[in-house]
Amino acid sequence: MNKKLAAALSGGAVLVLALSGCSDDSSDNQVNDWAKKVCDQVKPQLQKIANANAAIQQQTADNSKPADVQKTDSAAFQQISQAYKALGAAVDSAGAPPVDDGETTQKEAVKELNASSAAYAELQKKVDELNTKDQAKFADGLKGIADELNKISTSGDEALKKLQSGEVGEAMAKQPGCQKPKASVAPSIAPSKAPEKSASPSASPSKKS
Repeated sequence: MNKKLAAALSGGAVLVLALSGCSDDSSDNQVNDWAKKVCDQVKPQLQKIANANAAIQQQTADNSKPADVQKTDSAAFQQISQAYKALGAAVDSAGAPPVDDGETTQKEAVKELNASSAAYAELQKKVDELNTKDQAKFADGLKGIADELNKISTSGDEALKKLQSGEVGEAMAKQPGCQKPKASVAPSIAPSKAPEKSASPSASPSKKS
């Protein structure tokens, strides 16, 4: 019953997830510096979104209990909403990119990221209000939420596309922080559970970039 939701989420437009890492030489150091400033802050947020997405994907079995699905989806939407807010703050604090019309592009992108944050917060509320006692009603409610998710991901991302185009887009694509992350274990949605990764941080010395 959660499959449609998972599909809608994975199709969502997220800042710089579309960037594939094409590395054209952009000799403009200022643009590269701006991209690094943004991407260093973006990386943890993209990871949160990927993990939230993975948590919803995991909860797509037909025999998943409505209450479990509701809990997972609610936590995922909250996490995505917070990540978008932080992405908006990252683009905002980096200042305008040093390109033509950079200030307008930056402001519009921040506005869209904040709007996406608000939209996901609204979806969280709607998930929380679903009736988990009635499987059919719950499935209908999820379908409505999946439809709204599709709208969020297909409308209003023009400014983000603009931010990811041209010189700035090329510079961002080269930054490791703006590369599409692999979802790590979804339980990071519920930090109180899985003590995940407590043991040996020394295992990966080259983690720092």
